Amino acid sequence: MQSGLGHETVFLDEAVDALAIRRDGCYLDCTFGRGGHSAAILARLGSDGRLLALDRDPEAVAVGRAWTDSRFAIEHARFSALDAALDAHGIALVDGVVFDLGVSSPQLDDPARGFSFRASGPLDMRMDPTRGIPARQWLLEASEDEIAKVVSDYGEERLAVPIAKAIVARRSELGADALRTTGELAALVAAVVRRRGRAPMGKDPATRTFQALRIHVNQELEELPVALDRAVGRLKRGGRLVVISFHSLEDRMVKQFIAGESGRDAARDPVTGASVVSRAPRLRALARRLASEAAGGSPAGPAAPDAAARDARRPRRRRPDNPRARSAVMRVAERI
Repeated sequence: MQSGLGHETVFLDEAVDALAIRRDGCYLDCTFGRGGHSAAILARLGSDGRLLALDRDPEAVAVGRAWTDSRFAIEHARFSALDAALDAHGIALVDGVVFDLGVSSPQLDDPARGFSFRASGPLDMRMDPTRGIPARQWLLEASEDEIAKVVSDYGEERLAVPIAKAIVARRSELGADALRTTGELAALVAAVVRRRGRAPMGKDPATRTFQALRIHVNQELEELPVALDRAVGRLKRGGRLVVISFHSLEDRMVKQFIAGESGRDAARDPVTGASVVSRAPRLRALARRLASEAAGGSPAGPAAPDAAARDARRPRRRRPDNPRARSAVMRVAERI
């Protein structure tokens, strides 16, 4: 499904299939975006079904509020606030929850949002521009060590220290006029990377730094484990949890969360080898079984991106259908 704003929903059919939609079920879309997954869920629900969606982005919420389906409601909220949103709508438990992590194409493609290093705009990066501090403000106030740690930890950038030094030097040089645009920051980072001779093939040199700042400004990795735990707490027995992630840090957290909740990483008795768990497992991992063979899924691992996303990896294609989906991974679990 593709919206008028050019957003292509990754794992659309695979995610909705994994939810195992019941016609009279109740579902939670924690990341509405432009409504790809929500629309597909509604298409499978009967007249008694319900769907609640959440999004931090006021523009996404405005799109959802224009929908006139009586089975659907949307709340302007972080996904870690899902308990309060469900309570406000009188929903105790749901039959399925879907998370589509990361940023949407409309956010990336609008220079005014400050996510993109390809089109210069204000250096903001907030998913909710009404709350929190913009990336520029944080960069002007943070210490060199703080900047280096964020770029290293969240961007997995080996040149985090020289990049942080260059940012602080630009601050010292220009003062309050420094780092006004994404273009200025992207050029500054690219100069450091190229000077060190480590420009990545096929990837903009600023990619990792922009990823790191976006994650930090929006507290994405702090939000995720809280939201996953609360989502599982609101799932009915047999309800499904579907999570789509786009970079290794997110996917690692999702993988570890599901492993912990299914008892796979529990300590073992040194004599019997049996699991020693402090509480009964709440989840059963299903990703290996629910991976779509048509989309390149394998019984031996998590679901792979859909055909369009896989095509993006092939160098012979000059214009991949959806290059932003190259790293997408879908994991699925069931409440037990």
